[in-house]
Amino acid sequence: MLKAVILIGGPQKGTRFRPLSLDIPKPLFPVAGLPLIQHHIEACILLKNLGEILLIGFYPSNQIEPFVNEMQRIYNITIKYLQEYTALGTAGGLFHFRDQIRCGNPDAFFVLNGDVCADFQLEYLYEFHNNNPNALVSMMYTEATKQQSLNFGCMVIDKKTNEVAHYVEKPCSYVSAYINCGIYVFSLDIFQTIGEVFSNKQSDLFKPDSSNGNREASHMQLENEILARLSGTGKFFGLHVDTWWSQLKTAGSAIYANRHYLELYKKAANRKFHSHGKGDEVLCTVIPDIYVDSTAIVDPSAVIGPNVSIGPGVVVGAGVRIQESIVLANAVIEDHSLVLHSIIGTQSRIGKWARVEGTPTDPDPNKPFAKMENLPLFNRDGRLNPSITILGCRVSVPSETILLNSIVLPNKELARSIKNEIIL
Repeated sequence: MLKAVILIGGPQKGTRFRPLSLDIPKPLFPVAGLPLIQHHIEACILLKNLGEILLIGFYPSNQIEPFVNEMQRIYNITIKYLQEYTALGTAGGLFHFRDQIRCGNPDAFFVLNGDVCADFQLEYLYEFHNNNPNALVSMMYTEATKQQSLNFGCMVIDKKTNEVAHYVEKPCSYVSAYINCGIYVFSLDIFQTIGEVFSNKQSDLFKPDSSNGNREASHMQLENEILARLSGTGKFFGLHVDTWWSQLKTAGSAIYANRHYLELYKKAANRKFHSHGKGDEVLCTVIPDIYVDSTAIVDPSAVIGPNVSIGPGVVVGAGVRIQESIVLANAVIEDHSLVLHSIIGTQSRIGKWARVEGTPTDPDPNKPFAKMENLPLFNRDGRLNPSITILGCRVSVPSETILLNSIVLPNKELARSIKNEIIL
């Protein structure tokens, strides 16, 4: 029997995802028609002998439980949300809920970071883990550019044995182009290692020169405190994957992930995704790949795609053109409007003959292994970095106006065209 754990963080996280995360918890933000972590769940249910899926985070339970109940109904598998009493870190949450993870004595358990978007190959990872009898943890890793690797966990790999000889989280200088994918499989004995770190931190709290400050010993980071400790011990192994992988840190990365998930699900015809929307069944002109919820209303004269997801209850008027965008639930796009490289928030309305356009933020296609940059909101000159245009929930854009490379917070009614601005 196997288990899977998805680490979803909490409301203090995902600040770079605002204003979208102000009304939708980032783990539930829809990408390619499904909440982000539902893609994780769909990958997990393909595992043989999967007994249970656990979500660990510190979002209020009333924000996550309805989703959990719906997932149990769809997939007919036990799914539980374990709410942390405070932010415990990526290893602290695992240790705090170790009894729930060990219940039933699973042979191993998977851990997936909730902000990862990927072509998950969990069965392949499990086979790799079993082929290394001494392994406490096996991890997927991929490759980034030399400069981008500094933003990830980096590792040095023994190519003959696949052992991780050295691991550093977000190093100050170049270590390796091999980066952590945030997808792991653990043996149950890992809790002994985490317990040793916990005991050492508890002891340090009572020392006069303790550097831990007020932080509790229960707060532990998997990457810094566990993986770095295990590197070079013969118990930590890495599986190289060259399939698609990304992180969902910013709104721009959601557009990028949307494209790849649409492509993945188109190839994998056996996935249950296809039962969630009508896609190519819409009567308008379609440029693949797109997702259209079955409850959306799209005028036959509209042109949709490529890389577009349209959520439930959306109304798309006559002559509308949408490309490289995500339109969230119950939004209205009136006749002859144009939406490019944008995310349209829940219940927002775009008037007739309006233009909403952002700047593409995809990885540099001329650099091998390039990943999403996830730039800060402002550059060193204090100017807004080019990015997709984002409308928060319940934003009203009047007819015949233009929005370029701008961010609009929720519940705003615009009165003019804007360019390179944030409307607070």
